[in-house]
Amino acid sequence: MIATVAILAAWIVGGYLVGAIPFGWLIGKMRGVDIRQLGSKNIGATNCGRVCGWPFGVAAFLLDVAKGFVPVFTAVAWIPGVTAACLDIDHGGLVWHWVVVVGVAACPILGHVFPIYLGFRGGKAVATALGVVLALPMLRWPALAAFGLWVIVTAASGYVSVGSTAAAMALGAGYLWREQTRAWNDYLAVTLFVLLLVIMVIARHRSNYARLLKGTENGVLWRKKKAANHT
Repeated sequence: MIATVAILAAWIVGGYLVGAIPFGWLIGKMRGVDIRQLGSKNIGATNCGRVCGWPFGVAAFLLDVAKGFVPVFTAVAWIPGVTAACLDIDHGGLVWHWVVVVGVAACPILGHVFPIYLGFRGGKAVATALGVVLALPMLRWPALAAFGLWVIVTAASGYVSVGSTAAAMALGAGYLWREQTRAWNDYLAVTLFVLLLVIMVIARHRSNYARLLKGTENGVLWRKKKAANHT
């Protein structure tokens, strides 16, 4: 029992510390800039691409996705065996299994939003959250569909914040539609996690919505270049 608790604690702490790695900021520092002082001043992949160039933004995006995916994927694969001694499968064990997995899943996201390495001032965690939900089997297809919608909406609107909001809402709706028979029983912990994730994405973009209303929101790179060519 003590060994099980120790393993789970290590997973939680490790997930947070991995999620807290500020890849966008690190790439900026390698390029000789502090992206917290430029562009939108966010440490995420979008601002990294805006400040350092789109190849570096793509690299930051993939690394942020990976730091969400890897800890949760390993948890999904190994936690059933780790917790078997503690969970009674005949009396809600499956439900509690997903409670444990969701607890691990939240850690990389919290790490990105509140990174210990940068004084707990982080980014919006959209890319990291994508990695997390891709690692959860019942969320994988809704996540891929939401990512496709993010690409379409971002390209059409010219704003990553609009695409991210649409994708978060689509993830929640797609999951609830696909898992409607299990969402409120076996997967209750996952359902609450998804709803909180959608709320978090919306809340973390409040400043973006304010700039959109004022017409001062930072657009994606190709829209900015297109606008510059017409001036």
